[in-house]
Amino acid sequence: MDNNLINKYNIPGPRYTSYPAVPHWEKEEMNTGEWINTLQQNFSSFGKPTISLYVHLPYCESLCTFCGCHKRITKNHSVEGPYIDALIREWELYKGLFPFEPTIKELHFGGGTPTFFQPDQLVRLVQALFYGQKNDDSSAELSFEAHPGNTTGKHLSDLYAVGFRRLSLGIQDYSPHVQQAIHRIQTFEDVALVHNLARSIGYSSISHDLVFGLPKQTIEDISSTVAKTLILRPDRISLYSYAHVPWIKGNGQRGFNESDLPVGDEKRALYNCAKAALEKAGYLEIGMDHFALPNDAMAQAFLQKRLHRNFMGYTTQNTSLLIGLGMSAISDSWFGFAQNDKSVESYISRVNEGKIPVFRGHLLSAIDVIIRRHILDLMCHFETTFTSDAAMQSIYTSILQRLQPMLEDELITCWGNTLKISDKGIPFVRNACMAFDQYLTPSDTRKPMFSQTV
Repeated sequence: MDNNLINKYNIPGPRYTSYPAVPHWEKEEMNTGEWINTLQQNFSSFGKPTISLYVHLPYCESLCTFCGCHKRITKNHSVEGPYIDALIREWELYKGLFPFEPTIKELHFGGGTPTFFQPDQLVRLVQALFYGQKNDDSSAELSFEAHPGNTTGKHLSDLYAVGFRRLSLGIQDYSPHVQQAIHRIQTFEDVALVHNLARSIGYSSISHDLVFGLPKQTIEDISSTVAKTLILRPDRISLYSYAHVPWIKGNGQRGFNESDLPVGDEKRALYNCAKAALEKAGYLEIGMDHFALPNDAMAQAFLQKRLHRNFMGYTTQNTSLLIGLGMSAISDSWFGFAQNDKSVESYISRVNEGKIPVFRGHLLSAIDVIIRRHILDLMCHFETTFTSDAAMQSIYTSILQRLQPMLEDELITCWGNTLKISDKGIPFVRNACMAFDQYLTPSDTRKPMFSQTV
């Protein structure tokens, strides 16, 4: 990649898991009534929607210094039962708002470390969530994030028995000095044991999460990590850019020196090295930061332009309603976003009081909804089509003006009403989305708010 382009476009910018991005949400104090109103708007617009369910399981036994997630570090496993009770109670509160029996189309356990919890607690939760709904591998897609260091055979077999067919293993990097820097110690043998056991049990889709741009990471490190990953040949691979945001996550991301971080063209070279090896091995680049084997459902969804993206990441399930359960979890009604309380204690307390524990969010305007669709199409399909809506024409004119540098650099093409990201421009898809963003200001790209785009 042209280093001049990296220097030009590598600026802070949103990752667009939502539009507007979370720092631009207008409701720092959102009341439950406002959030419920957007649910009613969803029901009016989509009838009986199928539901994506995200469950945030925040506990970890140790702190990984690369992590940007909301988590609670503890070795006290007595916290499991009360937290699972609260999750079940929160889902019951939501079910009380639905004028229909909800149908879960997608369930994902994220964290934190979901496999911190004992298998019987996780099974109890699944059974409660699906109570009254038939659950088999053809009716819903169930997935969970797994730490290779504490995922047991019982985790894999018990979760498989209640419908899980997908799991994601957090690898990051296999190099010992990188693992030491990020406090995430696990060997290739640890990962292979869990991966192969999951295959033997029958899991049909296994994903490995890798990260480039980690402290002390070199070309040799990323090359070796990808080579080991290809031995196991997971169905999907996430190749995330390390987001160094210590102004948000505090000292948890200060377990190393700033000089240890690869930056600019040095960092991008890590990605290019990994990408070349993955594509040579037959993986397709899917959306942003993702690769999949051609016969995987995500690759097929991408090729058929059915790919969707929400707070759980890229998904083959295009539902209009995402409910997030648990501390800090985010819900999406298509017309609004709402985030739960970030304190475990406050979250549990509010749920036990019979309250849906949202504390902030955003109510989308009609223009927000249109812009959101454009950004979603760019992130999922690398193209979008302008509408003929009269209210949008002046906005489109401004967007095209902001996109002019990317047109001149041949990162995008535009003909008629269709805008498309070129192959050369795929690494800069976030920059293209930023041109559509009606909330982003020039100062947002200069001050610590977002991670770097490239």
